[in-house]
Amino acid sequence: MIWGDKRYHSLNYFLREKFGEKVFKISLDAGFSCPNRDGTIGTKGCIYCSERGSGDFAGNRKISISDQFADIKNMMNNKWKNGRYIAYFQSYTNTYAPVNVLRKKYEEAIGMEGVVGLAIATRPDCLGEEVLSLLEEFSKKVYTWVELGLQTSNENTSKLINRGYRLEVFKEAVCNLRKRNIDVVVHTIFGLPGETKDDMLNTIKYVSNCDVQGIKIHLLHLMKNTPLVKLYEQGKLIFLEKEEYIDLICEAITILPPDMVIHRLTGDAPRNLLIGPMWSLKKWEVLNGIDKALEDRKIYQGINY
Repeated sequence: MIWGDKRYHSLNYFLREKFGEKVFKISLDAGFSCPNRDGTIGTKGCIYCSERGSGDFAGNRKISISDQFADIKNMMNNKWKNGRYIAYFQSYTNTYAPVNVLRKKYEEAIGMEGVVGLAIATRPDCLGEEVLSLLEEFSKKVYTWVELGLQTSNENTSKLINRGYRLEVFKEAVCNLRKRNIDVVVHTIFGLPGETKDDMLNTIKYVSNCDVQGIKIHLLHLMKNTPLVKLYEQGKLIFLEKEEYIDLICEAITILPPDMVIHRLTGDAPRNLLIGPMWSLKKWEVLNGIDKALEDRKIYQGINY
């Protein structure tokens, strides 16, 4: 099976099919915090999370949503002249504020010219009834998806990385979003401390059997000034090698359902903050390596689902 020029159901393919043209994500920082940082459930956050709440490439939180959007759009227009936009609330926990504040931020974003969709990155434990109703309201205005940071289905690993919630909370959040016909995108990470190949692929199998519509598979990045550095210095974190990661990704792709949209197959980290693995900075080499491996092995998304 082929989706455009890929052997997997890529986000680019999905959005082109849905909207009939190229669609870009505009990554925004709405100035929110996180209950795993402000003392509600913790103060240090997940052990891998950067000081910008995993929004290192998002807009500048010191300026308005409109100004952030315009700045990033102008940068993108230098490369691509035409297209539509997804307003992507990326940094920290983007449902962690009073509903009236959330509504104002979301409204400002979808009011920008060319916006056809809204993407909200958040935690499963920050989806109360009022927030769910708000998300449902926006899903009737523009195409909306909610991104949930699962990272792993292994409860022991989740404690180690200080995720701050149990698997049952994730299940309930997915159920509540799907009841409102809101698409769900799940974040997973390969290379977490102590995880084996089976652990990582078990997470993919778990997600494959959930009612979720998209997945992001990230490579674990070790960044400066994160709690993960201490584990690395103690020898409790071993980086995945590039070929090892490509093999894992290829196997993961084969066990995902063919209709699930793959939003990411690796991740980005700021060069000045990255401790390792340094091969991850050559992102296109990794993605091209995945494409080649899939083709050489004559495998594709869903073949082993």
